[in-house]
Amino acid sequence: MTKLRALIFDVDGTLANTEQDGHRVAFNRAFAEAGYDWNWSVSLYGELLAVAGGKERIRYYLKQYRPDFQPPANFDEFIANLHRAKTHHYQQLIATGSIPLRPGVQRLIKAARSQGIRLAIATTTAPTNVTALLQHTLGDESPAWFDLIAAGDIVPAKKPAPDIYNYVLRQMDLPPHDGLAIEDSDQGLIAAAQAGITTLITVNNYTKDQDFPQAVLVLNHLGEPDQPFTVLAGDAGDNQYVDIELLNHLHHR
Repeated sequence: MTKLRALIFDVDGTLANTEQDGHRVAFNRAFAEAGYDWNWSVSLYGELLAVAGGKERIRYYLKQYRPDFQPPANFDEFIANLHRAKTHHYQQLIATGSIPLRPGVQRLIKAARSQGIRLAIATTTAPTNVTALLQHTLGDESPAWFDLIAAGDIVPAKKPAPDIYNYVLRQMDLPPHDGLAIEDSDQGLIAAAQAGITTLITVNNYTKDQDFPQAVLVLNHLGEPDQPFTVLAGDAGDNQYVDIELLNHLHHR
């Protein structure tokens, strides 16, 4: 029986509900700042989330929803500049403290650290976005709690490709069966599962209607002693919140 040695977290929608109230708002501010009347509503952004990666999302939006847009000669640079501005606005939003961590996240991270379980991040968002979220929710020193923050364009193919998880496993010298991933979306689940990693899902408003057949457990959130989770699929026994004991049980299963 293998021992759980590492927790690998997705970020957006998993650590915090950053998609609707963070990234979406930042995209709209970047568009307005650049002089464009593009506005991504809550529902439209839910559709755009099917495209992994912010730069890729802008490109897809222009092709599908703004076919009359005449792109500049250096389209890649145009996209990169828009995304850079969006990242700036996102970090300003995070700095206000208006986007907290989801239930159970801080407690579980600290419990893992106290029991010697390694921590890592596997996400498509920019590295600076990850650092900003961690520092403004867990403290300035918190990025150092993670053995590895794998983010952004560090691998060529983004989720649902398994590349980011394979990269994490290689860099940590970790066999897939020694880790457990915590994700919020079907794309994240597919990526982790293809890398051979047991995966727990905590859904959010954008992912609650997705299917997660390969997940070992699907919850509405990680839960707290005074805020129990709801099991959507799988078996959590008598547990009301995710702790290391439950994760070990899921991992061994």
